Amino acid sequence: MPLRPRPPPPFILAGLRVRVERHPDPGLVGLEGVVVEESRRALRVLTSDGRLVTVLKHSSTLLVESPDGGYIRVRGEELLGDPVERLKEYRWRAGRRCRK
Repeated sequence: MPLRPRPPPPFILAGLRVRVERHPDPGLVGLEGVVVEESRRALRVLTSDGRLVTVLKHSSTLLVESPDGGYIRVRGEELLGDPVERLKEYRWRAGRRCRK
């Protein structure tokens, strides 16, 4: 599993594979599955055995599969907040960089 340099996460996580690398709840460490829902503070992950597990973003570290197949290590604090607003902010910042 090659790790890519970590850009800011501009994408919405729904539909991507994730693995919990660190979490205050030791029962969630190593959990792997597909994100089916993302809220401001949590992810709902569907595991391979069919369980739907809620993973709080705060104080966690996740390995997120990027659209090109690699994995990106992301701290949960970077994902806090509304995913749509995170995407809008990224697009706004990218637009400002292009105008300079």
